[in-house]
Amino acid sequence: MNIDLFDRLIKHQEDSKSFRIGIIGLGKFATMFLSQAKSTPGIEITAIADLDFKKAEASIRTAGFEKNLNTSGFNEAQASNQIWYTDSGLDLAECDQLDLVIEATGNPEAAVDHCLAAFNAKSHVVLVTVEADVLCGSAIIKRANEAGVICSMAYGDQPALICELIDRVKSSGFEVVSAGKGTKYLPIYHKSTPSTVWNYYGLSEQEANAGGLNPKMFNSFLDGTKSAIEMGALANATGLKVPENGLLFPAVGTSRLANVLKPKEFGGILDNSGTVEVVSSLSREGKEIPDNLRWGVFVVFKSDSKYTEQCFREYGVPVDDSGEYAALWRPIHLIGSELGFSVATALLDNRSTGSTKMFIGDAVSVAKRNLKAGDILDGEGGTTVWGKLIPASKSISLNALPIGLAHNVKLINDISEGQVISQKDISAISESNAYTLRKEMEADFIESQKIEI
Repeated sequence: MNIDLFDRLIKHQEDSKSFRIGIIGLGKFATMFLSQAKSTPGIEITAIADLDFKKAEASIRTAGFEKNLNTSGFNEAQASNQIWYTDSGLDLAECDQLDLVIEATGNPEAAVDHCLAAFNAKSHVVLVTVEADVLCGSAIIKRANEAGVICSMAYGDQPALICELIDRVKSSGFEVVSAGKGTKYLPIYHKSTPSTVWNYYGLSEQEANAGGLNPKMFNSFLDGTKSAIEMGALANATGLKVPENGLLFPAVGTSRLANVLKPKEFGGILDNSGTVEVVSSLSREGKEIPDNLRWGVFVVFKSDSKYTEQCFREYGVPVDDSGEYAALWRPIHLIGSELGFSVATALLDNRSTGSTKMFIGDAVSVAKRNLKAGDILDGEGGTTVWGKLIPASKSISLNALPIGLAHNVKLINDISEGQVISQKDISAISESNAYTLRKEMEADFIESQKIEI
């Protein structure tokens, strides 16, 4: 981790013009970034793309911007000291006057289109839409490398923060045993829909609406889909394994991370060392754990000497009962408020804060209820399917439907509740860049693993 980014941003501002930043998708995450960007030296928000002009205008005011939005074009906006606004993410991504694009739509198919256009325009990309990472991340990164630009995970989102923890631990010579994040989880949440989600969060629909909260997005957090997506992306960025039959979501507080998140043969719950996992802030009875990690991230690592174990004891490192396994965690993530770290790292160091390197884990579509032929799947956070994390090899063997492609597709077969949906169970998926890159990634995996289909 570089500790002089801020100083170099100041120097860049003093030496030349500020870096020009464009944002696609002005939701909560991007608005949080905007609120900090206005006081960050060396960068300038010059372009915003969102489908809703009034929402975009309200968001920049919420973030404290005094500049107005200008719909005439990039050059016209620059000339009048305004921010160029467009309702087309593709138009913004194609602009060759931007240094970096933040893709924050949450739509994986749109995100892939935006990434490819930005690469062609020689812009770096910070990809907040982690759904695209797990859907076809290695193929996206291949295109970024060919263009000579950076495509980075977003600091402030948990996968990038976990990547940093893992890098810190591995660079210190430790073996990573497990890594992941916390969340609020109960098994019943897998069945949650946008119409039930606020009850689980203890909110009324009126309160949620007043806060501008999106029920489908928040339902993807609750029903396990977002956890599957983020941990799949984490595995694909770091080389860690994923559980064979999905995330376990153990109810574990910080005091017991090292005791529980280690291999079964040593008293833990993991089938293998070096595995991603998510811990729940709730016991299976629904009671909150006092030292829970609901908002945080963690890594469990292992010593390789008695001397190191002695040092653990001397300096109060949280360890398991054996003293051999230790845990490091961060209790919170600041969401879009700390996205600037990824932006600065890409611009100043030509480096990512995490990116996909391989295909290890996949987030696949599982039926929330009994579904009938003719039903239309409504994707992440919807009423029909939730995303489950399984190994890439298992996904390929099942010809599983990635959750990122389960939007507005028709079933041609009946599906039982809890069943993984196959690509053979749906009508043809519309051709798209995301679909093309997904098939490319699958083909590369099959070839590399010498799998016979």
